Parts: sequence; structure tokens; C-alpha cells
Amino acid sequence: MAVRQRLPELIRALKSAPARPVAKNHLLPSLRRAFSLYDQINLIDNVPDDQLRFQRYTDTGFRVNGVEYEGSLLCYGNFLMSWTPKKFSDITSDSLSIFRTMRPVPEILILGCGRHIEPVDPELRHFICSTGMKLEVLDSRNAASTYNILNEEGRMVAAALLPYGVSS
Repeated sequence: MAVRQRLPELIRALKSAPARPVAKNHLLPSLRRAFSLYDQINLIDNVPDDQLRFQRYTDTGFRVNGVEYEGSLLCYGNFLMSWTPKKFSDITSDSLSIFRTMRPVPEILILGCGRHIEPVDPELRHFICSTGMKLEVLDSRNAASTYNILNEEGRMVAAALLPYGVSS
């Protein structure tokens, strides 16, 4: 009963809190508010050292586990690889052919399209589905965050990410 009485108070406090300005360095959003009303919990900061974690994105690359990477990246579980596509139209079944031989097959492929979500060619979508993966298409900022969450949960997840500055 006490929680019900405090809930309107908490909602008012959250609504009246000043909006934080958007940082120029494009930090990924914190998961604090998604899991708790308290700032003591931040699951992303407690990821084991051997687990990949996207910490920041830029127009030209990403920061993963404290290391800056330029260009597109392909991630699977805790493996990180440089990836050749420079723009969305470069993404083909050949550029994702590694998934023909990868075992175990990831349950989901998160495709980060750059700044804007792009429609996926039906042939590419068919190729991805034929490998046994589900496809999630997002802008690269949200794709990196989604990868963090699913990887942290221990899911078999892969991500193919173009830098955020890429647009069609």
C-alpha cells in the first residue's frame, strides 16, 4: 500500500526533473531508468570484462570495451570483426556469408543501418532467414544498445553495424 501512495510522488518528481542536454559525443543511453527508478542500478556497467559492450558511437565508428574502432563492425557473441560495407547498399548476402558457416547460428541478427532505418532487400531478408536467424533492422545507435542488452542476457546474438554517420 505504501508503494501505491509514493508512486504519484515519484511520477511528479520524474516529470519535473530538467531535461538533460544531448551530448555531442553521442553516448549510448543508460539503462538505469529502464530497470529502476533509482540511480544505484546500471546493469551495463556490471558486464563481465570478457563480454563485448558498445559504449559510444560516432559518425565514423564505435567504442567497444574502451577501444575506438573506425568503420563498420560485425559482432557475434563476444567476437568483434571489421566489416567491409561502407554504406547500406553494400550489405549483401556475400557480405554476410560468414553466417553460412558460423556455429551455433545466432538466434537474431541486428542490422544497424547508420543514421536511418532502411528497407531490406527481399533477397537479403530471405538469405538471413535461410540461415535460421531472425532479423531486426534498426538505426546503428539503437542497434548497438539492443546488442548490449541481448548479449548481456546471454542470448546468441549477432550485429552487423554501419557507423552512425552513414545515410542513404
